[in-house]
Amino acid sequence: MENIIQNLGQFWEYTGFANANYQYILMIAIGLGFLYLGIKKEWEPMLLVPIGFGIIIGNIPLFPGLQVGVYEEGSVLNILYQGVRQGFYPPLIFMGIGAMTDFSALISNPKLLLIGAAAQLGIFGAYALALLIGFTPAEAGAIGIIGGADGPTAIFLSSRLAPDLMGAIAVSAYSYMALVPVIQPPIMRLLTTKKERVIRMKPPRTVSPTEKKIFPIIGFLCTAFIVPSGIPLLGMLFFGNLIKESGVTRRLANTASGPLIDIVTILIGITVGCSTQADKFLQLKSVEIFGLGALSFMIATCGGVLFVKFFNLFLKEGNKINPLIGNAGVSAVPDSARVSNIEGLKYDPKNYLLMHAMGPNVAGVIGSAVAAGILLGFLS
Repeated sequence: MENIIQNLGQFWEYTGFANANYQYILMIAIGLGFLYLGIKKEWEPMLLVPIGFGIIIGNIPLFPGLQVGVYEEGSVLNILYQGVRQGFYPPLIFMGIGAMTDFSALISNPKLLLIGAAAQLGIFGAYALALLIGFTPAEAGAIGIIGGADGPTAIFLSSRLAPDLMGAIAVSAYSYMALVPVIQPPIMRLLTTKKERVIRMKPPRTVSPTEKKIFPIIGFLCTAFIVPSGIPLLGMLFFGNLIKESGVTRRLANTASGPLIDIVTILIGITVGCSTQADKFLQLKSVEIFGLGALSFMIATCGGVLFVKFFNLFLKEGNKINPLIGNAGVSAVPDSARVSNIEGLKYDPKNYLLMHAMGPNVAGVIGSAVAAGILLGFLS
């Protein structure tokens, strides 16, 4: 009988109930909140559902030494987490994005590339703010990339510059990607006039198949020579687009844009969620990162919209750009472009901005990768 009681006592020590504290309960509640937003509200469910469930997995209270936690060397979760830690999931995601992306809107109107560049202002604005409140230059660079609204880029850069902050940075980046329809519209309305919101843009010209084939090659050469440190992301992005547009590697393009990106998205979501283990995640720095991430994203949205307004001063009537597509300069493809279109239709039911907004939107993907390369180049 005494042995049975002793064994039961030992069993109890191994349960999550015995090892729980308020911090783990709080993080599980946050994970449930992510699941609610993803399932009930349908806010980026392919991101928030894996991350939310990952948060719950990572915050089941464990007895030390069981070799199952994400931070325990040799555990299954730890092995899967190496794709995040070592930064090889993000390039695979970028290849899938390239295979899904049509760069026609950007090719037909190259000046839209400048909007994507202007929106990267949020990255460098947050970098400066992070330095002011005491983060190291490397940490500030990793935090700043949240402004690009690009989760894979944030993971790639933080794995190199600030691996200890990766969980907070990744969750913050993906959270703000999901909140694009909530955060951006009020800023867009605040910074534009009714007259500007009804500007009608010329239909984009038809882009030839040859131009589509050449673009990823020229695009990669131009960007890679400027920022060689961005090659892992830029190379995979443009390669993914080449196998799509070449017309002779359809099976590879279908794999990259379908099963491969889906598998990596699941793994990256689950493992990033698991990395928010309460004892590692619940720190003042995490709160500061979320605050800086929000500011970074807002600055990026403002930068894109205000740049279009400034650019319009030099454009003739009839060639002006609707500033509502300025928000699409961030890398959240295609959500920010959809927001541009939805806002435009509110003020003119016949003014469809989606195809125009896709230009700066895909430019934002390139821009965030270039910005990550620049930061990596002078901070690593």
